[in-house]
Order: sequence, then structure tokens, then C-alpha cells
Amino acid sequence: MALIYEKKGKIAYITINRPDVMNAMDPETYSELSQAWIDVRDDPDVWCAIITGAGDRAFSAGADLRKTIPREPEKWNFWQTQQEQILNRGLEVWKPIIAAVNGYCLAGGMTLLLATDLRVAADHAKFGLSEVKRGILPGNGGTQRTIQQLPYPIAMWLLLSGDWLDASEAHQYGLVNKVVPLGELITEAERMAHVICENGPLAVRAIKELAVRGQYMPVEYGLRLEQAIGQVLRNTDDAREGPKAFAEKRKPNFTGR
Repeated sequence: MALIYEKKGKIAYITINRPDVMNAMDPETYSELSQAWIDVRDDPDVWCAIITGAGDRAFSAGADLRKTIPREPEKWNFWQTQQEQILNRGLEVWKPIIAAVNGYCLAGGMTLLLATDLRVAADHAKFGLSEVKRGILPGNGGTQRTIQQLPYPIAMWLLLSGDWLDASEAHQYGLVNKVVPLGELITEAERMAHVICENGPLAVRAIKELAVRGQYMPVEYGLRLEQAIGQVLRNTDDAREGPKAFAEKRKPNFTGR
């Protein structure tokens, strides 16, 4: 399988499973990845997801150029904008997604990383957008999210040079939350996931949606949307359970309802 999808409790684990080619993603991988994100989005028992790569060399080296670039798509395909949507191409998944970067995170692997919410990197990880060296551009949000998430000169250097950042530089510039030894990578990602899963899942999803959408609208629109979603949230079982548990000095039992 190009991708491994499994669930443990409230956490979904997605592993890009092509270690022999640095977890480069061919059309089959992209198709399976699209379905995995849909499963995360639509499964009420999944509250958080962790994505990583198989082995200890690479998170993903990006698209498998031998299988993806030579094919000339049909012209009508340009307007199939919802076909096999993936996280970094616009699929809306409001559950938190944690990237566990276990090595090279390049090109399409980097644009995938930029669409996640929290990121832990092994200390040998490398990050870069090497498409410009191949005469192409970093699609699926590469030119957009890089400039949003990194300081302007750093983002422009990565985009225009194809150069890489090491793990410590990625942490310095805020690209990742934490750098750990490889042996602690999944443990740390799971720790973060468990912390999030202790919270009300509907509130978590509402907060993520508001934070993401708010980047692209005037603040007065964002405040109004926050007010509207907050009103919806107040009418949930979880919103009643949280204050009740606090008053009773016990751990809340959130159900996602």
C-alpha cells in the first residue's frame, strides 16, 4: 500500500508508505491520501490526526516526478477543481492535524506540511521547496502558504533558490513547534494529540475554522463569524458539560455532541 491508515482511540495515523523512494508521492499515493483526509474529516470518532512518513529518512520528498510530470492532462481536467482533493489543495478538515517529520520534507512534502496545524521534527529533518530547480513551481499552496507562514525574506529565499532549512532553522523561523530526537518523534506527536483530545472536540474544530478563515477576511467579518459560531457552540452538550465539570471539580466527559 502507498499509504497506511489506522486509528488508535481518537487519533488517526496516516503514514506515507514508499520509503524506497523517500516517500515520494505518485498518483496512487495522492488518491489514497485524498481518501484518508476525507475519512478523517467524516469519521466522528476521529478527533485528531498524525501524518508521517515510513522509515527514518523522509517525511516525503514530494511528487514522484517519474510518474507525475510526464503525463499531459486533458484540458477539461483543469475545471475538475474538486477531484481527489487533498489537504493542501483546499480540502476543508477542521480537526487538528499534526505532522511528525521524520527526515527530508521537500517539495510536495513541504506543501503538505504547510497545510498541517502542528509540527514536530526529528533533529535530522530537512525542509525545502526544490521545484524551481526543476523548472516548475511549488503548487498546492506552496507559493501561498510559504509566504504566509515564514518571514518574507526567508520564504522568498526558499521559493526562489530551492535551498533547504535544517531542523534548527525551521524551529527558529516558526515552521515547526518542536525538534526532538528521531526516537521521540511519534511519542511527542502523540503527546500533543492527547492534550488536544482532552478538550471539547467541537470547540477545537470551531477554533481551527475561525483561525484559518479569519486570515482571509477583515477583522469585523471575523468577529461576526466568531460570534455566530460561538452561539452554535453554546447549544451543544459539550458546552454544558465543560462548566458543569469545572463546578464539580472533575474532568469533563466530552462526547462531541
